[in-house]
Amino acid sequence: MIGYKTLAVPGPTNMPYEVQRAMEVPLEDHRAPDFPNFTLPLFADLKTIFRTETGRVFVFPGSGTGGWEASISNLLSAGDKVLTSSFGQFSTLWVTMCRDFGLDVQNFDVTWGEGVPLDDYHSALSNDKAHAIKAVLVCHNETATGVTSDVRAVRQILDDLGHPALLFVDGVSSVGSLDFRMEEWGVDVAVSGSQKGFMMPTGLCIVGVSHKALQACSTSSFPKGYFSFQDMMKMNDQGYFPYTPAATLLRGLRASIDMLHSEGLANVASRHNRLASGVRAAVDAWGLKNCAVAPKWHSDTVTAIIVPENFDANDVISAAYHNYGVSLGGGLGKVAGKVFRIGHLGWLNETMVLRALGGVEMAMRDAGIPFQAGSGVGAAVEYYTDSRQPLSLAAE
Repeated sequence: MIGYKTLAVPGPTNMPYEVQRAMEVPLEDHRAPDFPNFTLPLFADLKTIFRTETGRVFVFPGSGTGGWEASISNLLSAGDKVLTSSFGQFSTLWVTMCRDFGLDVQNFDVTWGEGVPLDDYHSALSNDKAHAIKAVLVCHNETATGVTSDVRAVRQILDDLGHPALLFVDGVSSVGSLDFRMEEWGVDVAVSGSQKGFMMPTGLCIVGVSHKALQACSTSSFPKGYFSFQDMMKMNDQGYFPYTPAATLLRGLRASIDMLHSEGLANVASRHNRLASGVRAAVDAWGLKNCAVAPKWHSDTVTAIIVPENFDANDVISAAYHNYGVSLGGGLGKVAGKVFRIGHLGWLNETMVLRALGGVEMAMRDAGIPFQAGSGVGAAVEYYTDSRQPLSLAAE
């Protein structure tokens, strides 16, 4: 292949030069006397990304899956009842992990293309007069289907019922991309990873934990080890880690946070909505369907696109990669072969999205899917140009 490949999967995302340069440093002594001069401000600034003042944010070497395990092992005990819902590959895997830990799982199996079932959650919590449910799990952004759920509404249910359950949120593909307000929404655990909104390589598991949740650590009976919050707190307070940290990645994380601050979190969320809206306009112009069954579920970080019957989405994915150097996300679980996914999160702009859409159009022609060539790209172009403020207004 000549030229750059196009990364249009929902993670890992494109890495900015600033982040790359920040990690191109000699390896350092993570026990050095001046290491806390770097780490303590980093820990403090991470809290601003999660939007929590009273909670803590822990950084473990790992991925988002490690964050799920950390939240379970530190805050729950075998036999505890948890309320969950599965509506995509990743929400389903989180439920599976709960069962593997020996938790008593009350799960709602939802149609893939929808999100967290608020009415079912309300009913289950309302009927739980003895408050047996210890945690409520929400996958904020299900990347397998391109569905975003209403975290704030789940918290409102808990508050309205006066239910003390902890609110666990998978924010792997939302924190640093979508509007996420840990403290305002009453989120007790927020799991994220470095390879999506933080615009970094895979390798860091980033977990926000509320003050209320930290108090629950003392009652958890699960064995603690690699993901111990208590061990991490003890060392983090001094600016260190209980074991060798991924210091090079931490340098990249510093640059990532600075970039998010520079753009402003509100602007980051607005940009993602704008880019996603252009992709959705393209899907409509192609005459195809979004896997998310209604606009209220539409994700601003990834769009899963259903191919017509008698076509295989894997043919589109294969043609895009081998013929045009475009990496698209594949269908997972129940939607394998039925959808291909376009990731539009992290460090990217309109022209980068248009490049991916152009690759998709060529790949769909190769796969024989009927549509008007140029219609999707054209619709996105029209949306991006027609919705942009005039330069004079933008400058003001």
